[in-house]
Amino acid sequence: MKIRLRRAQMEVYQSPKRFRVLVAGRRFGKTHLALVELMRAVWGREGMAWYVAPTAVQAKRIAWSRLKQLTREYWAAKPNESDLSVRLKRGGTIALRGADQYESLRGHGLDFVVLDEYASMRPECWTEVLRPALSDRRGGALFIGTPQGSNHLFERFEHAQQDPEWEAFRFSTAEGGNVSPEELASAARELDERLYRQEFEASFEHAAVGLAYHAFSRAENVRACEFDSRERLVWSLDFNVHPMCSVLVQRAGESVYVLDEMAIENANTPMACEAFLEQARRLGGGRTLLVDVYGDASGHQRRTSGTDTDWGLIREFFARVPQVRMTVRAATSNPSVRDRVNVMNSRLCSAIGERRLFIDPRCKELIRDFEQVRWRLDESGQATSELDKSDRKRTHLSDALGYFVAEAFAMRRPGGPRGDGRIV
Repeated sequence: MKIRLRRAQMEVYQSPKRFRVLVAGRRFGKTHLALVELMRAVWGREGMAWYVAPTAVQAKRIAWSRLKQLTREYWAAKPNESDLSVRLKRGGTIALRGADQYESLRGHGLDFVVLDEYASMRPECWTEVLRPALSDRRGGALFIGTPQGSNHLFERFEHAQQDPEWEAFRFSTAEGGNVSPEELASAARELDERLYRQEFEASFEHAAVGLAYHAFSRAENVRACEFDSRERLVWSLDFNVHPMCSVLVQRAGESVYVLDEMAIENANTPMACEAFLEQARRLGGGRTLLVDVYGDASGHQRRTSGTDTDWGLIREFFARVPQVRMTVRAATSNPSVRDRVNVMNSRLCSAIGERRLFIDPRCKELIRDFEQVRWRLDESGQATSELDKSDRKRTHLSDALGYFVAEAFAMRRPGGPRGDGRIV
């Protein structure tokens, strides 16, 4: 079996410990290492090894094609596409499983298991199901993932540093050798400091639980923002009814300036259009305004008034207003809440200390959002991927701004050249 591993991957691979925890930055090569470990676990023996991801869908998306490619010359039979399993002619079987229905995994004996992105699994999947499955064969386990605050991956990492049967490893993306320095420098400009440390330096950032917009500073991000008639105006909306919120924004290169906010109680889309038109006439001073409109993608389907969609109502309203030349640039689907908040934090303050999002002091409710909006916590006190909306006044203005920022400055996935490593 000839497998290529880089130096940091090799350090984990050569550990003699039965249980190992690998915390590493994005694109370190965790999945490749996991598949190599699975092959070794069943090589030359009638064993069973599992790759377990948070869901079966994720397991298939992340590892199935790569597993088949890596094991192709060793197949004992054609891979089982429905069971997501591969039997090797010189060994046992490797299968992919999901932790979302972990009760269905009971009753199997295992020689080895990889738990990928363990931070996104329920810890009972390990303690109640997978750990007992290793007992009769004295099987081993490899936990891999990127930090997500002080959750059970952090606890497992801490435990591995104290238990003699365990070993803990932590490597940055750079130490993995798969991402170029130029790409890391680019990511440092796109991400906020905390997120960069978490995603690329494998740092357990405790601020992940709590404030959503942790990069905001009233002293640094709040300043007077005046309308520049040379730049296009941006109007971005959140189609909540009570209140309906929107922001007036201008973009100058990589920087964003929030000129004003609008929050209208018990409103509908035509009412929001009237409020915007009043603002536009004040800013335009009789000149024709060029306006780009962003907002909640669900406005393509939902309705706050009449029979047309929200975006249809906006187009219809401004078709009758010659002073405003409007272009709707709303996406057809919204980014995830986490992605939207991450992009906002990267504008508020990037990993290299650049602030490129500024809010006029008149935007009092938006400023309160940045200072008060938090992640919703689950029963165990861990942050979910949804914002806490228990206060009806919060999140709507920051959501409105976020739809524009996420569309205009969408993050690129980290990438970079891959090279050959050592041969096992």
